[in-house]
Amino acid sequence: MATWVNGWGKLLPFLGMLMAMLTQSGSMVVIKFAMTDGMNKYVMVVYSMALSSSILLPFVLFLHSRSELPLLTVPALGSFFLLALFASSAHIMAYVGIELSSPTLASAILNVIPAFTFVLALIFRMEEVHWRYFSSQAKVLGTIVSIGGAFVVILYKGPPIFRTHSSYTSNKLQFSAQPNWILGGIFLVADSFLSSMWYIYQASVAKKYPAVTVIVFFQFLFSTIQCGVFALIAVRDPTEWELKFDRGLSVILYQAIVATMLRYTLTTWCVHRAGPLFCAMFKPVGIIFTVSMSAIFLGENFGLGSLIGAVIIVIGFYAVLWGNSREENKIENLESSSHNAPLLQDRS
Repeated sequence: MATWVNGWGKLLPFLGMLMAMLTQSGSMVVIKFAMTDGMNKYVMVVYSMALSSSILLPFVLFLHSRSELPLLTVPALGSFFLLALFASSAHIMAYVGIELSSPTLASAILNVIPAFTFVLALIFRMEEVHWRYFSSQAKVLGTIVSIGGAFVVILYKGPPIFRTHSSYTSNKLQFSAQPNWILGGIFLVADSFLSSMWYIYQASVAKKYPAVTVIVFFQFLFSTIQCGVFALIAVRDPTEWELKFDRGLSVILYQAIVATMLRYTLTTWCVHRAGPLFCAMFKPVGIIFTVSMSAIFLGENFGLGSLIGAVIIVIGFYAVLWGNSREENKIENLESSSHNAPLLQDRS
């Protein structure tokens, strides 16, 4: 019985992260599909964020008693607003990048986030590099390799490894030429950089205000306002804001419920059960899901450049994770040895 329970304890986080990566890949494909079908990308962001915050509001109101929550102060709200600004900007960059390039490119470049996060952590003195240790060398080298792989994916599209033929593809999805592909890649790199900024600042905000659901709700709320203001300036045609019972509404529902709420819940649960390193290891799986779904639903050709660049990025990604895990193990061993050290030592 104990063996059966332990087996499920290891299997469920594995299945949960697979589902989280599947929803993320589906999100990229759905975004591309909606934009090629005529839906405005900025309007899509606003409606998705607004629905996500509306769904999360009851959880904030009813699942937390007021005595449990820290006091909402002006500095705390300012922190939530800045956190939302990073997320809103990243969302807009991602949508523009996917429109100009492809979901496959977006999925590959997402793996650069750990490298950018490591660089920013060094800048803000949240990480240190000890050149004598192989773990630190691996993190630095992995960062350089990941960023180099991103440039390969952007600058070298390459011949298609396999082609897909679809009537929908020939009529609707005329994929970007090389200049648009490069520009889309630049926007996606900007999305990864802003996401890394979000991770860095999120760690600081969570320490000062340890109520995750409240932070996420205000982030969605402020993101809705920020993206709404931007969209009102960028989208002048009122008809672009009309919601109909068609594919556009289905995309917004998917983005709000599945790609945002469900993925966040699954990832949070998996981090709690199996740890952040276990969950981070599933990032490259998103490339496989995205390539398959893009080929099936969008008729996208998978190029040699995407394959080579993705492999390089994944190698760098795992080098950073390996170095980080080695340093965390050293810290844990030092802490455990200090706790186990006798208080009174025999000095005879």
